[in-house]
Amino acid sequence: MKDRHQYIFIDFEFTMPERNVRMKNFFPEIIEVGLVSVIDDKIIDQFSSYVTPLKFPTLSERCKSFLHISQQQVDKGISFFEFIRKLEEFKKNYPTTVVTWGNMDMKVLRHNCMEAGLNFPFHATELDLSMEYKRFFGDQNQTGLWKAVQEYGKEGTGRHHRALDDALTTFNIFRLVEKDKRYLEKPKPTTIGDRVDFSKLLNEFA
Repeated sequence: MKDRHQYIFIDFEFTMPERNVRMKNFFPEIIEVGLVSVIDDKIIDQFSSYVTPLKFPTLSERCKSFLHISQQQVDKGISFFEFIRKLEEFKKNYPTTVVTWGNMDMKVLRHNCMEAGLNFPFHATELDLSMEYKRFFGDQNQTGLWKAVQEYGKEGTGRHHRALDDALTTFNIFRLVEKDKRYLEKPKPTTIGDRVDFSKLLNEFA
């Protein structure tokens, strides 16, 4: 990682409708945030909170069961407006890259901001690490976050589908991929044949 460049690793959990139930105008809303700010390969800050949805505040049974998040936790969370203010606190005076696993986090954040009439909080490069991982390893399909960790012979941090744990796990994979890329980019040691121009050598003895 380059000096004085901030990487923000983000994971959100979203609301979801009941299966096979049509909800008029439903869209996913952020209900939990996990954020890890990294500079010079060191975690300098992290943030975790539940967020109360604006448009559809009542969680579906499917959402509560899948994410292990209760209605009470979300009801006691920060408002969406507080959440955006918190994200804005991570603006620094040097370049920033927001890193997510998959493209849904930024899509949902943009849509939620639009619905709330708020500006998008980041002016940063965005990196979908799952696509980077897919390209790097030549996989046909996108790999899930924790499956990717296990493919490295590691374990995820904490519990899957806890936003901060997933953000930390994304950071750990990022470091592993960057390390592998640096390793592959190292020039191969030259052979003696590469170092000696044999045509010049033969001319000298001709």
